[in-house]
Amino acid sequence: MRFSILVLALLLSNAFYAQKVTSNELLNKAIAFHDPNGQWNIFNSTFEVLMKTPNSTDRLSIINLNIPREQFILQVEKDSVSYAYTFDRKKCATSLNGSTKITEEDRKTYRLTCERGTIMRNYYTYLYGLPMKLKDPGTVLDDKVQTKTFKGKEYLVLKVNYEEGVGKDVWYFYFDPATYAMEVYQFYHDESKNDGEYILLEGLEDIQGIKMPKTRAWYYNKDNKYLGTDILMKN
Repeated sequence: MRFSILVLALLLSNAFYAQKVTSNELLNKAIAFHDPNGQWNIFNSTFEVLMKTPNSTDRLSIINLNIPREQFILQVEKDSVSYAYTFDRKKCATSLNGSTKITEEDRKTYRLTCERGTIMRNYYTYLYGLPMKLKDPGTVLDDKVQTKTFKGKEYLVLKVNYEEGVGKDVWYFYFDPATYAMEVYQFYHDESKNDGEYILLEGLEDIQGIKMPKTRAWYYNKDNKYLGTDILMKN
């Protein structure tokens, strides 16, 4: 009985705190945890991401990101093949096994276009720039901080929408109420259909003073089907 009362008191205190803290205050606290020295805007480093998926071979992505110079290089290695997208401000180039001479068949097979490269650049910059990227223009934070229990743990949750032309999905970001570490995020294309995915974050890797999630495990919202895991490694 005493344990139940303590748990109830904790839940009530978390709910009370969520009513008091604003969405901007919660985001600022989360950024202070993940990027305590304000390194994101001057980020210039290289890191590796190993992707493990069911019924497929591993894929290694080597990412070089220089935010001040607007430079991004993604080199992918999978099944003894290496291909890359290189961005230098507005200039874009692609290569396959070190050569920029790519047949149309290979370009189609490996999706070696600048359009695909732009998607991958935005993908890696967004996910590994969280929660700092939630300060970007076009990001709309819900006014209310929610409390939710996810996988048996209570979280402070930010709901995020995006202005037209920036994004269409609705996102939820789950933060530990004691440390403000980001431990889960979730997105829906249409929340009424329970589509989209949730991502469980575990561990931390220090990359240029930023605490980035060590592993990200992806699941479908609708049936909890496991999709794969990204493992972050220092270069």
